[in-house]
Amino acid sequence: MSNVLVIDIGTQSMRGIIFDDKGNLLVKEQLKYMPYMSKKHGYVEQSADMYWSYLCQITKALREKHPELLDSVLAMSVDTFRDTAVLWDKDNNVLRDCILWSDQRSAETASRLPNGAIFRLVGMYNTVNSIRKKTKVRWVMEHEPHIWAKVDKVTHFSAYINYKLTGNMVDCYASQSGHLPFDNKRKRWFSKSNLLYPIFNVPLSKLIPLCSPGDVMGQISQEVAEQTGLPVGLKVYASGSDTNCETLGVGGYHENMASVSFGTASSVQLCSKKFFEPEPFLPSYPSVIKGWYNPEVQIFRGYWMISWFKQNFAKHLEGKALEQGKSVEEVMNDEIESIPAGCEGLVLQPFWQGGLTTPEARGSIIGFSDFHTRAHVYRAIIEGIDFALREGLERLARRGHKKIEYIAVAGGGSQSDTICQIAADVFNLPVKRVQTYETSALGAAIVTFAACGVYADIPTAAEQMVRYTDEFTPNPDNVKVYDRIYKKVYLKMYKKLKKLYKSMSQVQPD
Repeated sequence: MSNVLVIDIGTQSMRGIIFDDKGNLLVKEQLKYMPYMSKKHGYVEQSADMYWSYLCQITKALREKHPELLDSVLAMSVDTFRDTAVLWDKDNNVLRDCILWSDQRSAETASRLPNGAIFRLVGMYNTVNSIRKKTKVRWVMEHEPHIWAKVDKVTHFSAYINYKLTGNMVDCYASQSGHLPFDNKRKRWFSKSNLLYPIFNVPLSKLIPLCSPGDVMGQISQEVAEQTGLPVGLKVYASGSDTNCETLGVGGYHENMASVSFGTASSVQLCSKKFFEPEPFLPSYPSVIKGWYNPEVQIFRGYWMISWFKQNFAKHLEGKALEQGKSVEEVMNDEIESIPAGCEGLVLQPFWQGGLTTPEARGSIIGFSDFHTRAHVYRAIIEGIDFALREGLERLARRGHKKIEYIAVAGGGSQSDTICQIAADVFNLPVKRVQTYETSALGAAIVTFAACGVYADIPTAAEQMVRYTDEFTPNPDNVKVYDRIYKKVYLKMYKKLKKLYKSMSQVQPD
């Protein structure tokens, strides 16, 4: 029996987990972050050093509580959240706080877009310009030129953690999901001649070397060991982003399944040996399995909406939850079990943040009657997220010519039987759940065990380390209700409301 350590860095918390080679979670240390800094409405920033501080606290806790187990690990890996840039000076100092993926500021994009005429000709200018606006590095160029003048390197956040652990400025190509000039199909940086390079406009000289999943990025030095409590000489292996690792961690090495994440940003990913674009100019991401890809559709705010709803409409349930020894979410999930599928006519569109091809979209709820309650709204949020994910899955399957036979779920929402059953009914597919909620870390552990030679390859490791422990089958009566709502109401909502969304952006005060 052998063990590995994974540091799983999510949007809301960080975990240090040791797995054995059968996929069993042996120990876990977790810390939730301090609130994100918000200088203005819609801004979400955090100090990179805060994350390093939390990592050191977690690994020191493992050292204190489980010294023999920590010393037994073969190697370690790290998976992190995506699309968050770090700006470095020539001495490898971080120049400003990280602008996180959930930040809603936009670049001005007043400058002319090279090749703009080509994008207009193919009807994709607005989509491409939306990508430019979401590129936070471009925002820094425009609004903080004094900072940009000092920038020597631009990386994703994952590279920051790699550097702090190993002293090497390197990152994995399976972590390059975000707004940098990365060629997802070829797993390398764009050349300046690439049609899409000007969208990001980050000088190639400021980008760092990339490695493959399973490569050794470095090892723990004496200095880092003193800061973290990690063993000197422990090798740090590349894995990938949290979502890509999560897909592997729920058994994502078959082309007939879909991985659905009920996390802060909800998403649906497929596993594909063939590269294809889920939407024009939205590429498939490189998988942690070499040669494979993970085409994805994401609902940007996803299950963050549950936290939003709890904070604004369910604070009064905290006392009841404490009495019952449950979380507020569990109490709310109990409440919606008596509400029929379809929320008695209430339908929600979960666009609390606009998407790539729907930048003007807003969240909306239709169908209110006087008998609807707070619990109806909560269930409508869950059903609305599932409707959006079903639409994404159907698009992925259609564009990739895939036949999806079942879904495997991950993320905080997947812990609820009620939420899993609703998903099975909305998708009309079996929903499977694996042996642990910590699926991103499990995926990184699978990559690490294969890289260490414990298993011949990643699929073999996954076969031994992933176990489906629960399955939820569709309820035929509920399937009929959801299918009717989805086709006759939900799919028509965006087109019907699009003009109103645009008007809202014009009349809303700054």
